[in-house]
Amino acid sequence: MDVQTLTFLIVGLSFALYIGIAIWARAGSTKEFYVAGGGVPPLANGMATAADWMSAASFISMAGIISFAGYDGSVYLMGWTGGYVLLAMCLAPYLRKFGKFTVPDFIGDRYYSRTARLVAIFCAIFICFTYIAGQMRGVGVVFSRFLEVEIETGVYIGMVIVFFYAVLGGMKGITYTQVAQYCVLVFAYLVPAIFISMMMTGHFFPQTGFGATLIGSDGVYVLDKLDGLSAELGFAQYTEGSKSMIDVFAITGALMVGTAGLPHVIVRFFTVPRVKDTRISAAWTLVFIAIVYTTAPAVASFARVNMIDTINGKDGSGTEYAEAPGWIKNWERTGLITFDDKNGDGKMFYTAGKITDPNSANEVNVDRDIMVLANPEIANLPAWVIALVAAGGIAAALSTTAGLLLVISTSVSHDLLKRTLKPDITDKQELLAARLAAMVAIVISAYFGINPPGFVASVVAFAFGLAAASFFPAIIMGIFSKTMNREGAIAGMVTGIGFTAAYIIFFKFVSPELNNPEHWFLGISPEGIGLVGMIINFAIAAVVLKFTQATPIEIQEMVEGIRNPKGSAEAHDH
Repeated sequence: MDVQTLTFLIVGLSFALYIGIAIWARAGSTKEFYVAGGGVPPLANGMATAADWMSAASFISMAGIISFAGYDGSVYLMGWTGGYVLLAMCLAPYLRKFGKFTVPDFIGDRYYSRTARLVAIFCAIFICFTYIAGQMRGVGVVFSRFLEVEIETGVYIGMVIVFFYAVLGGMKGITYTQVAQYCVLVFAYLVPAIFISMMMTGHFFPQTGFGATLIGSDGVYVLDKLDGLSAELGFAQYTEGSKSMIDVFAITGALMVGTAGLPHVIVRFFTVPRVKDTRISAAWTLVFIAIVYTTAPAVASFARVNMIDTINGKDGSGTEYAEAPGWIKNWERTGLITFDDKNGDGKMFYTAGKITDPNSANEVNVDRDIMVLANPEIANLPAWVIALVAAGGIAAALSTTAGLLLVISTSVSHDLLKRTLKPDITDKQELLAARLAAMVAIVISAYFGINPPGFVASVVAFAFGLAAASFFPAIIMGIFSKTMNREGAIAGMVTGIGFTAAYIIFFKFVSPELNNPEHWFLGISPEGIGLVGMIINFAIAAVVLKFTQATPIEIQEMVEGIRNPKGSAEAHDH
């Protein structure tokens, strides 16, 4: 069977599995819709959390960034992984003990304020829609290549599938769907990586192949080969990078604290039966994440070597366009690879475009989001492996999209309606409102998927920055400071997310021509400005606290109760 037929078959079977699970696990109450009834086993929750957290940015785009940026791309690995540890150790068990459904729920009750709840609802929805834009774009990219449809059509197909299990099943359906999606995505990520590692280095494990010598190269290491190719073609050294130390620090920090403040990840820890299960679940999640994250640098490096050798030829003189491999023509149809024969010699040549020889100007533009998806094709792997990767990319994007949609729907139905505007609505009315909110959110997210504000991982990085500047300080102070009051928390969240959003919007959309280190604040890029937003949040909150009323005694006692280990085996039911 050809690639397209196999893709239809494997992706179709995976969709049937997801929809079947959604129907089986259909939510019958708001507790099942919001937190899967609070009875998910730690192992299953760990797998579901890993799938929720490893989005299209992790599966599709992270290795693509590392492949193109080399050392500079490592900030995503360090930031996202470190952030998950921070979340698991410092936030998740305390939030689970608090026993609420959502992050705005915690902020509204902890800061004894309707305004604080409304600010948190706004932040949650803003962050989630920013994040969803990247996920739906990832779905469109996968479909456009492997089902040979327009990116827009791919987004619509993904929208319909997510509608079924997010709107029908709620958190219960999403949880068990994400368990299946993790199995699909991890298998799809590892199989081609192992194949290519064996072919290029003779090592079964990609993690060791990444640091090994290339077969038939007289002892040349993979990374040495990449450094040589990068220098020869005018790129920055692959293992050195070009970002300043402060920008690397800021991006890593923003991704770390942003991870710890992401509402769709935090809500996953409300689904386990007990507080101690939260820590067990977090440990399992780290194991499941590590399997993919330790493989990503190897995938990136192998793909980069193969791509350059394929386009420029083994001798570096270029490849005849008429004889170009099938993968180039396939991706060219999607518009994600373009060829401009600048010197009219009929040969493709890929460089940084900085080489003095005009005959060597860059003629091939490759969208970095295709690297993981195209990797099996570049390496001439069997058709079933190529189809499997397509299914994995879709699973990664859909799993996170579903989690984000749930946060949006619960923010509207539970936090806005039930807890703020209409406290007397019934459980059945609240469940209906949650489903309607999810439907509207799916339509809006499809629009962002069709008109994305950047490539997948870049858009996702902005969501982390916004979460770092808004939720993280409010949650940390809410847990570890008995004295932080509502005025301080609200002022901090508003200024933090306001500054960060304004900085990103200015450099990315208003004046992109100024988006360079010369014009950045302290040399910090829009991807890293969330760390500065976080510091501003903390600082403003501390200043406002000095000039406003003290936190009520009952709130201080509630915070003490959250932190007190006594009774931590069981969570409070509210």
